[in-house]
Amino acid sequence: MATPPPVEYAVAVERYLAAAGLGDGSRRVYRIALDTWAWALADRPVPAGPARRRARPPVLPLALLDHPSAADRLRTAVERRRAGTDPRTLNRELSTLRAALTWWRARGWITADPADGLRPLPLPAPGTGPAPLTTEQLRALFALRVPLREQLLWRLLHESGAPVETVLALDVDDLDLPRRRTHPSAPPLTWQAGTARLLPLHLAGRTAGPLLLTDRRAPATTPAADRCPHTHRARLSYRRAAELFTAHAPDHTLRQLRPARRALA
Repeated sequence: MATPPPVEYAVAVERYLAAAGLGDGSRRVYRIALDTWAWALADRPVPAGPARRRARPPVLPLALLDHPSAADRLRTAVERRRAGTDPRTLNRELSTLRAALTWWRARGWITADPADGLRPLPLPAPGTGPAPLTTEQLRALFALRVPLREQLLWRLLHESGAPVETVLALDVDDLDLPRRRTHPSAPPLTWQAGTARLLPLHLAGRTAGPLLLTDRRAPATTPAADRCPHTHRARLSYRRAAELFTAHAPDHTLRQLRPARRALA
């Protein structure tokens, strides 16, 4: 017997996520994005900052997506959020919504496409972008309960002022731990007490391989330079690091961790 179509938007979200074949982290990011649009469809402002991750979205009938007002509500939500949200984040959330709408329409659960008139936001020119996080925003971010790897990455990005790609490319043997800097053969980075406290805990005896690793064993095709010889896990990618950050700070990006005096790339 066929499963009846869901009545609630939240149930439709869970069925879509269950069928999408996503990992736990990606599923969490997708759920945050789709929950965000529930606030828009209810014509209510989206909670800001870390509070958005903890807020319970409004309960909505899935049929609301077929209502003539749905497109206007989504358009209004985009206009409200574009002033304080990185366009890459907003475009990614729009893409997530479009994918879910397409899946629901293919099953006949809805007939309209309220996101049809929404276009991706233009990305800022190189050297421009959203402002670095404020002291209060950083304090709230660093107070979150997150895995050690994320604590280290976020601290190192902020304290070194280095581009995300440079930090993700670091290897364990690039680091001069006593001097709180990289060796001369590596990109020149320095860091402060927060990173210095976390590094020994994160390394746990590792002496080679990528500094920041994924949670899973690396595929056989992974180059040796991007695979840890101790744990056999792969180097953390920018895409995965960005997804993990978005899950905890939905309205910001990793690049906003760089202090203002160095936020140039």
